[in-house]
Amino acid sequence: MEHMLKTKSLSSCFLLALLVLIPFAIAETHYHEFIVQRKPVKRLCKVHNIITVNGQFPGPTLEVRNGDSLVIKVVNAVRYNVSLHWHGIKQLRNPWADGPEFVTQCSIKPGGSYTYRFTIEDQEGTLWWHAHSRWLRATVYGALIIYPKMGSYYPFLMPKREASVLLGEWFDRDPMSVLRQALFSGAAPNVSDAYTINGQPGDFYRCSKKETVRFGVNSGETILLRIVNSGLNQELFFSVANHPLTVVAVDASYTKPFKTNVIMIGPGQTTDVLLTANQPPAHYYMAATAYNTAMNAAFDNTTTTAILQYNNNYQQQQKPILAQLPFFNDTPTSTRFTSQLRSLNRANVPTQIDESLLFTVGLGLINCTNPNSPRCQGPNGTRFAASINNNSFVFPKSNSIMQAFYQGIPGVFTTDFPPVPPLQFDYTGNVSRGLWQPGRGTKTFRLRYGSSVQIVLQDTSIVTTEDHPMHLHGYHFYVVGSGFGNFNSATDPARFNLVDPPLRNTIGTPPGGWVAIRFVADNPGAWLMHCHIDSHLAWGLAMVFLVENGEGEMQSVLPPPPDLPPC
Repeated sequence: MEHMLKTKSLSSCFLLALLVLIPFAIAETHYHEFIVQRKPVKRLCKVHNIITVNGQFPGPTLEVRNGDSLVIKVVNAVRYNVSLHWHGIKQLRNPWADGPEFVTQCSIKPGGSYTYRFTIEDQEGTLWWHAHSRWLRATVYGALIIYPKMGSYYPFLMPKREASVLLGEWFDRDPMSVLRQALFSGAAPNVSDAYTINGQPGDFYRCSKKETVRFGVNSGETILLRIVNSGLNQELFFSVANHPLTVVAVDASYTKPFKTNVIMIGPGQTTDVLLTANQPPAHYYMAATAYNTAMNAAFDNTTTTAILQYNNNYQQQQKPILAQLPFFNDTPTSTRFTSQLRSLNRANVPTQIDESLLFTVGLGLINCTNPNSPRCQGPNGTRFAASINNNSFVFPKSNSIMQAFYQGIPGVFTTDFPPVPPLQFDYTGNVSRGLWQPGRGTKTFRLRYGSSVQIVLQDTSIVTTEDHPMHLHGYHFYVVGSGFGNFNSATDPARFNLVDPPLRNTIGTPPGGWVAIRFVADNPGAWLMHCHIDSHLAWGLAMVFLVENGEGEMQSVLPPPPDLPPC
């Protein structure tokens, strides 16, 4: 499958140069219709009738500029309830457009529709969109690219070409059936059967070689790759054979450039890299494979590939040149990569903290009265669970949290989410079995508008230590520090980077360690925070922040739209 990289032509560069003279840029409004529908797709020798948007897999790429607005009518033509999330968009004062079902809206029912309306405000780079209703996002996702305003430029030399590289997971059966079976049995879900690049598994899988994605490039060109991990459950290593990558942005935030041979990218994260075609003309593999940190856990230990194909005239070798990837459990390589990330400029990091929170994140086990029964197929006859601060989150069924919050409807949620673990223990040590079973509830935590917040996300060794990619809706945050072992509030803050920490919307907890983030709660609404490993989300690894209105209209939530889906 030939994948054309977008070319920045001389005429478009000339046009951009002329537009520098324009004293202001006119924002546009982009209108789209997304029809969620089934489409027969053949992968791994089998045809599956998968859920798509507009019959495309991956879904349509949205291309806008900073300051533009989007109006996207979503029509649900499948039998499942659906909602869509615009991952990384801040949605200022507009939680109604955020998308997670039963948090900011009720789902779009079969045959129904809902129009998401939102504006891009002071954001540029690579984001993405995906279904936020159970495991529909296995195939319902696409890129969301935000270009600089007219007359503005990238903070690096304009690449000759650019392309989106969407990494995914393919299941050789209906992903919703995989989820249903796991939730019924209490066991871990079956792992994926393949990884994909732009929807194709690549050369190393059966019946896939003819459709392997190819990226054409001319010798000497520098291209921009916009890499998205849109997989359900797996962090990934990514590399291009013999071609160093220069990282220039993560999660739609520019970074100080640095070179690397491999990136680690968790579900939900994006990474922009520059690649210079300075090798002998040939075919070179792009490749992605698992980074897996959970002990004794099954995972998809395969490798997806695409081909970087030089367009010059040359005699092609028999096989593309292989990319060198780390071992699946190479945490030092992952840590080395993430520790190099720095914001491009000096950051405005909150220093006077109003809310200092410590969240333990991890798995758990629910004891069964009838162990090893059909509904208790987890370890030692239990059921898997997951929690933050020992609370396994329960999504409402009859209303959304945001609607209840806005309308003052009681009984949908509580506001007693604990700011610290209810019981302190050696989080990464040998944890007593009596602490493995979490409580359950729809618990939220209130934040005053404008308050400065620090959260330390602490992994635990309950069941297993693991890297949990944690995503906060409605916000970007500064990643000010991280480490292994238990966070020490007396000594660790002295090592925080308060000068140029990276700005992200999704960050992984080092396995058996902690990560500290900071942000200002200046976006009112109900905002979900959760692990972007979807099996963990289904088990309850989530919570919700309720950010109160500030003073006046510009610090208050917008009224709900008239077509908000009924509950």
